[in-house]
Order: sequence, then C-alpha cells, then structure tokens
Amino acid sequence: MTERGLLHGKSVVITGASSGIGAAAAVLFAQEGARLVLAARRKDRLRDVVDQVEAAGGLATAVVADVTRADDMREVAHAALDTYGGLDAAFNNAGWTSTGTPMHLMADDEYDRIMDINARGVWNAMRAQITVMLGHGGGAIVNTSSVAGVRATGASAPYIAAKHAVIGLSKAAADEYAEQGIRVNALVVGSTRTELMQEVLTSTPALLKPFTERAIQQRLAAPDEVAQTAAWLCSDRSSFTTGAAVPVDGGWTAK
Repeated sequence: MTERGLLHGKSVVITGASSGIGAAAAVLFAQEGARLVLAARRKDRLRDVVDQVEAAGGLATAVVADVTRADDMREVAHAALDTYGGLDAAFNNAGWTSTGTPMHLMADDEYDRIMDINARGVWNAMRAQITVMLGHGGGAIVNTSSVAGVRATGASAPYIAAKHAVIGLSKAAADEYAEQGIRVNALVVGSTRTELMQEVLTSTPALLKPFTERAIQQRLAAPDEVAQTAAWLCSDRSSFTTGAAVPVDGGWTAK
C-alpha cells in the first residue's frame, strides 16, 4: 500500500469487484491508500480479490451483494460507514453485456436483466451512497458507462439504452448534489480485455479485429487502464471535475 497515495485514507466502495475492471480497481485503489468495501455476487471470487488486496498490504472488507437489490446496496454503503466511519468515494462498476440479439427477437427477460444490472444497479447504488455521503461531508462517485452510452454499437439495444441511462443518471446527480459536496462522473469505456471479453473472443475470434480497429490505438484496454482513470476521478485531484462522461476508449469516440 502506498504511504501517501492518490486515495490515501479514503473509504471507497467498489461494486462488481470480483473480476475484470472491478478487481483491477480493488488492487490499484488499495495500492493508492484506499480502505475498501468490495461488493459482488460471487463470494469465492470476491474473497480471492480481498486476499490479493491484503497480500499487498491493503485493507478491504467483502460484502456479497446484488446491485439489482436496493437493500443490498444500502448494506454495502453502510458497511463503509460502520467499518471506516464514512464513505468518501464509490466506483459503481458492476455491469452485464448484451448478447447481440436483434431488437425484434429479444426476449423480455433478457431486456430486463440488462437494464436491471446496468441502469437500476447504478440507481440503487447511488441512492444508498449519496444518503451516507450527505451526512459526512460529501464524496465522489464514478459510474461505469461505455462507448455504447454515447453511440449505437450494433444489435444491443437494451445495453445501449442502459449505458446511456448511466450517463444521464450521473449528470443528473452531479447537478443535484454539487452544493452538498458530492461529485459524480461516468466513464465512457471502450473494449477492455476482461474475463468476459476474453470469453467472447475465445468463442468468436473474428471479433478481435473489429474491436481493436474501433480504437485509434488499435488495441483493447487493460482493466488496470480503466481503473487508473476511476482512481483519479475518486481522488481530490479531480476536484473540479463533475457531471462529466470521461472517455477511456483508446480514441474510439474521437473518430
């Protein structure tokens, strides 16, 4: 753990912390001095991430939680309050991808699942986090959106709608709570080499070329690269940044 890191002394919640960007953020945030509450549905994987954080000298507690359940998100936010005395920042990273099913063929339950995790999950998490932050001097919230939150990306209508909603919720909360000292931003994330992405590429290798060609840098992001931007937005060094949709996409949206 860094002696005086970017997040030194801050208590931070991370959702979707059991793999991918969330797991990378957990290790990085701890290295930068944060005290963590890590939330995800998979207990075994979550425990593994806590072990990695602690092995590196960091401090983390795990809460098995589902972002689609408002009570779970209240429990996570209050775990930070109970364990560390407050909640300084949150990285709402839990999400679910689209199956690429055309809109007219998509089942209602698939639409509901994508919207519930990606949009309602952020709604549930932010309401709980803001409630705690209002009583303790404010804080910073970062929500994971996607390039799909600013443009259409193929046969994934519910995912696109949900990620647009994440940006809208972030901007609305930033405006509503600025005077109470709460900053809210969203990450516009491009194709990232997470475990879920690797599964997609393993089953359909031909997708690697279009995914990489979308970015000016002609490659996928590493999870740590996305986590680095989230850490900055959670820190005091981004004190004049709020209501922003920050690209972390290798230049995809620049084209």
